[in-house]
Amino acid sequence: MPGQTYDYVIVGAGTAGCLLANRLSANQNVRVLLLEAGGKDNYPWIHIPVGYLYLMGNPRADWCFTTAVEPGLNGRSLAYPRGKVLGGCSSINGMIYMRGQQRDYDQWRQMGNPGWSWEEVLPYFKKHEDQWALEPSAFESLHERGGEWHIELARVRWDILDAFRDAAEQAGIPKIDDFNRGDNEGCGYFHVNQKTGVRWNTAKGFLHPVAHRPNLKVVTHAMVERLLLDGRRVTGLVWRQPGTACTARVAGEVILAAGAIGSPQILQLSGIGPHAVLAPLGIAVAHELKGVGENLQDHLQIRCAYKVKGVKTMNEGYRNLLRRAGFLIEYLVWKRGPMTMAPSQLGAFVRSDPSRDTPNLQYHVQPLTLPKFGEPLDPFPAFTASVANLRPTSRGWVRITSPDPQAHPQIRPNYLSTQDDRQVAADSIRITRRIVSMPALAKYLPQEFRPGSQIEGDDALAAAAGDIATTIFHPVGTCKMGGDETAVVDARLKVRGLTGLRIADASVMPTITSGNTNSPTLMIAEKAAAMILEDAQRKPIGG
Repeated sequence: MPGQTYDYVIVGAGTAGCLLANRLSANQNVRVLLLEAGGKDNYPWIHIPVGYLYLMGNPRADWCFTTAVEPGLNGRSLAYPRGKVLGGCSSINGMIYMRGQQRDYDQWRQMGNPGWSWEEVLPYFKKHEDQWALEPSAFESLHERGGEWHIELARVRWDILDAFRDAAEQAGIPKIDDFNRGDNEGCGYFHVNQKTGVRWNTAKGFLHPVAHRPNLKVVTHAMVERLLLDGRRVTGLVWRQPGTACTARVAGEVILAAGAIGSPQILQLSGIGPHAVLAPLGIAVAHELKGVGENLQDHLQIRCAYKVKGVKTMNEGYRNLLRRAGFLIEYLVWKRGPMTMAPSQLGAFVRSDPSRDTPNLQYHVQPLTLPKFGEPLDPFPAFTASVANLRPTSRGWVRITSPDPQAHPQIRPNYLSTQDDRQVAADSIRITRRIVSMPALAKYLPQEFRPGSQIEGDDALAAAAGDIATTIFHPVGTCKMGGDETAVVDARLKVRGLTGLRIADASVMPTITSGNTNSPTLMIAEKAAAMILEDAQRKPIGG
């Protein structure tokens, strides 16, 4: 099949892909093709921060995946939003800027991935950072201004969140202003990827400013069906636009940036993966890699909820049409107020028990409650103290169910499938109760209604967590980096046993980072771009 030849073909114009396209096309002599299965990021709700409520579950911007039925969640299946639009998940996510902990990256290096320690990845975080949530006097060589990734403070405050922060301090959790110094223990307000109250996605930061480059071609509504191989070399790929089959040839490399669900799916459709998964579907194994699609990790949030009195929350404000109209006016005129809200404004990082070397729990505290995403807010004043285990020991998988690229893969996170995870879940609810019992919140008479104060004991609390917990949308690890037999890529993100193919997205994380995963994914892309350019200098494309 004839097809145009490019030096680099990037699959996925999401968080990683937009940066990769920017960096690789900076050399005007290099031809770059960027393929995105979704459409343009011109839908208004993408840019209004609270618009995530209208993006998750909306096929205009979301793949609309669901998990398999999860035993650890007492037989429930969860919606599993993934961005399907320019900017990818950075166009629909919670906009929280979070690097993770120094421990995360030092562990990656210790697992056999040279070049990935905290000190080695920090420059790649800083390279694209545009930090306005802090004053330069607080940077201490950890932050920068002037990059493409804009960061600022949220433009709305709530008394109930200030009170929770005071209560956390009374419970021994110190107040801090910066979660991105390598040790994020403490309680504070999240920094967000917004610019004057408008979402800042990677398409705005990295792609749109360079879209005019004649050597960069961006194609939307392009569904990649499979990679093309000649022996052990990837030579291109087949993709489809509505009604049209297309082929692209590559002189240099194909770079998968389709995320922790999409990248293993494309590999498996191409015959790259475990024989046990591919053979039953009639897919010939072109290259056996046992780890493709395995090692899925995610952060599961336990959404503890408390009724309160004598303080405003979003619940009653949202149900009042006049107040909702006021929210809209406040946003249109000043770009402030509830419509600028990320899903969570206040965060905290704590240890589930003193033996933990660093914090292993993350709180997302919200001035609202709802039974589940997509349902109306509860009809009384209340807040949510959502708590996630940052280091789950449960491992799941992503496996295709059909040779048809349009068929959704099976996503099975295996939440709460280990005793350690169930113990951490029980401890998390107890710690939440201890914070809420502090004097700073007592004046609001907090009353727990999810899971319910009557529930006690490790087993009962873990079971209750299974009833109210949900994903916090951080899948990683399904094409993990390393040197063991289950690793998919090496430390330079090259797919093991093949040439002409790299992966640069959250799927390469060997273990999940301690916090929100969007900005670590951007760092991975930044480092990947640098390695690709270094390798091209050593061995020119086509050489």
